Amino acid sequence: MKQSFFGILLLAWLVSCNPSPNPLTIGGFTTETDSNYQVKTGGAKMIRIDGKYNVWTKKIGDGKIKVLLLHGGPGFSHDYFECFEDFLPKEGIEFFYYDQLGCGNSDVPTDTALWTISRYVEEVEQVRKGLGLDSFYLLGHSWGSMLAMEYLNKYQSHVKAAVLSNMTAGIKSYIPYAEKLKRQFLSVRDLEVYDSLDKLKLYNSAAYQDLLMSRLYTHTICQIPLNQWPEPLTRAFKKENPAIYIQMQGVDEFHVTGNFKNWEFWDSLPGIQVPVLVIGGMHDEMNPEDIRKEGHLIPHSRTYLCPNGSHMSMYDDQLNYFTNLVGFLKDVESGQFVPDKK
Repeated sequence: MKQSFFGILLLAWLVSCNPSPNPLTIGGFTTETDSNYQVKTGGAKMIRIDGKYNVWTKKIGDGKIKVLLLHGGPGFSHDYFECFEDFLPKEGIEFFYYDQLGCGNSDVPTDTALWTISRYVEEVEQVRKGLGLDSFYLLGHSWGSMLAMEYLNKYQSHVKAAVLSNMTAGIKSYIPYAEKLKRQFLSVRDLEVYDSLDKLKLYNSAAYQDLLMSRLYTHTICQIPLNQWPEPLTRAFKKENPAIYIQMQGVDEFHVTGNFKNWEFWDSLPGIQVPVLVIGGMHDEMNPEDIRKEGHLIPHSRTYLCPNGSHMSMYDDQLNYFTNLVGFLKDVESGQFVPDKK
């Protein structure tokens, strides 16, 4: 018994003289003694929403300029924003991906009462707080731009500047323009087939989907040939949550039957007082004249229409899109921003 006791003492002494190196090798911190150490996640962070849901975010890059991205859809995910990684971090711009509730890597509840504009506005505010952002830059694209407008209407005191990308400020003017585009890009025969399938509500049929994707979306959504669409964009389409999209938008971009259908923000645009870049594409599904009008109504705005861009101008007119985006962010940050003359 004595030998066993002294053996244990000797073992304890040896361990104390030669502690395990593992606590000393993680990120340069002594993890057992440094209370400031945080496990690294590559920038990913889940944020609690409404006390019961988790939404996914991820920080990319480091910089004084901090941009929160609001993706389109509704019901899509952050994925198609991945081209931003090739342009913003090298300019010292830090940005945050964020999958809205029901989308991508975030929780996907089935409660249909959640899919409203006003609830998403409150969600963005909770995400802002969860990320510790203030005096930050907000960039919305498509539906995300609609969401950004509504967020600015209530919470713009936290925003240093905003980017409204590829989105009109009202649905009433969007619908006739979308109808005009449909008749512009479909032949007489294609239009007959489209209208007959539409009347029968055969939206999932191969014939309807072919007309929608190959004839319409390749002109108005992204002008790159469909079989060559950038992988992040095709991935975003594959990950769409149709329940959210249909409830809020409709069955596709050419049907606005959801709770967007009466949305109008034109009269509220003058209330946005922070610097704004209004950016769109000359071949967008959004009327370029509406984009110009939007910029005109926002007091401290700059408007740019990508000459070769459609709805995904960040892909089909990439250099023009990012040159103007980065220029705007840097101008505001340096105090050199000058709005367009109204």
